[in-house]
Amino acid sequence: MVKKINWKKALYFTMLMVYMVLGLTACKKKLSDEEILANMKEFTAKSESFSIYLDKEWEQEDLGLPNWLGVYSADQKEAVIIMQVPKEQYKGTFDSLESVQVLVEDNFQISEKKTVEAPAVVGVSDLTAYVCDMTTDTAKGKGYVISGESDYAYYMLCYVGNTISNEKKQFFNVSCSTLKETPQEEENNFETEITNSIRWFNATYGIITRLNQQDVNYFGGYAANETNQKLVQQMLAESWEVTNRASADEAMEWIVTQGHRTTYKQDMKSLVDAGIKNVKAEERKAFVEENFVATGEEADKMVALYANYEQYGENAIDAWDYCRGISLAAYYYHAGYYTEQEALDKSMEIAQMMQPLYASWDEAMNSYLLGYEYWAEEPADKRRAVYEELKAEEDSVYKVDWNLTFEKTW
Repeated sequence: MVKKINWKKALYFTMLMVYMVLGLTACKKKLSDEEILANMKEFTAKSESFSIYLDKEWEQEDLGLPNWLGVYSADQKEAVIIMQVPKEQYKGTFDSLESVQVLVEDNFQISEKKTVEAPAVVGVSDLTAYVCDMTTDTAKGKGYVISGESDYAYYMLCYVGNTISNEKKQFFNVSCSTLKETPQEEENNFETEITNSIRWFNATYGIITRLNQQDVNYFGGYAANETNQKLVQQMLAESWEVTNRASADEAMEWIVTQGHRTTYKQDMKSLVDAGIKNVKAEERKAFVEENFVATGEEADKMVALYANYEQYGENAIDAWDYCRGISLAAYYYHAGYYTEQEALDKSMEIAQMMQPLYASWDEAMNSYLLGYEYWAEEPADKRRAVYEELKAEEDSVYKVDWNLTFEKTW
């Protein structure tokens, strides 16, 4: 969905490359740095945000992310993987070099680390380097990993092979010395100024925006461009079965007029009609097991849902539907199913339906999270933590007044 990092896809292709070279050996005679460089050519990331020189006989591989570069030797005995993580683009997902290092170490199953002297990389600071073991499900080999950061991005530069000889380290050090960063500004065709009204809309789905590794300051979390259009179209097809304007309108009609709040109220009515209100709290699980097709964990969940119903009433999860409705309007714009004005008009329409139901962002987001727990049948602890993190940020969208008077500026 991205700017969203599809880590699973990228790591899958990366691990395929790692597996391809593990268990193989390459030996070359000692060369000078000048001789090594003379046999190199420039390879450029798909995003064009950086380039690096490697052996001119090597071949480039698409790792699934525009800011990642994978290159392997023609004989498939060596590979170099460069991971660039632009700081502003992935703010909130990776806020330190350490967080990127953890991603790499966990997914490459890195062990037996031995620190070595890091080479110079122009424009990159806080450099560290180590040699290590790298493990896939079916193979084990060696890695030489260099990490650091520039003002623009975090970097992980990895050489993978069967052995890490002095010659291999020399080759990779020469390569790293040629890294050239070319910061890119993401194209954004959204024309309306981001006012407090739009920031209010963004805040309603701020939790999922952050979980999806998007930017809460963009309408819908995305910059409006062709790349993101394709990604959002794919997301809508997979998550909502929305593939065109007709199916988009159908899904929007359902969530605005019915949604999960309808079945929630029906479920709670069933519990009330069965008499749960007159049952002591400690006896309600047994009551549910006796009167419904639910035992153990299922009964516990029903009891917990009813406790929320008692505390917050029949509209306990309404914000779950309304917040997702506002997010859908924005996604429809990015997918090309709504115009910019249509998306903003629908966002305001739903916002005006939801706003009178709650007194604050805390109340609204609690309702949203209760709805998530009802739908997902699991605790919303992770999402609650994300909400608290977003609230604590200096420029938090949740600093926009809940009782804001919406202004149509589009």
